[in-house]
Amino acid sequence: MSRLVRYLAIAVIALGIASLAIGIGFVVEAKAKTDLLTEAMREEQITLGLTEEQIEQGNLVDTAGEAQKAGDTIREHRRTIAPTYSDLLAGGRFDPTNPAHVTYMQALNLETYLYFAVASFGLTTVALLSGIFMIITGIALAVIGVVVLRLRKAASQPA
Repeated sequence: MSRLVRYLAIAVIALGIASLAIGIGFVVEAKAKTDLLTEAMREEQITLGLTEEQIEQGNLVDTAGEAQKAGDTIREHRRTIAPTYSDLLAGGRFDPTNPAHVTYMQALNLETYLYFAVASFGLTTVALLSGIFMIITGIALAVIGVVVLRLRKAASQPA
């Protein structure tokens, strides 16, 4: 029985170390992707949805909240051209020489870009929180394994 407890404790420690390593990987990857998203958005220099004061301070749309607000604003503007894509075409086909069609499609593309950024920031947040949880779990498992090993040793020594 003592040998089984030892092997189980070692297995728990190994799982703790694996969880810790994977958690660190998740945190590092989440941070790297968040930085990549932020930098890509800054390169686009979108200011839609920001106040004049924020723009004067050099702020750009580079967070999930700002991207959501800008995307919603573009959606509102796009729907003033036509409520839906079907309404825009009115039973016809897309006409690249029609300024309303082109403007609508450009707005749709930018709106999609911004909402994709919102979803991506959300995913990186999930990865970050999952990584933090794995790190905490890994530490807890490793500590439990070490405690079980020490208790096993103490129990096997004569009093």
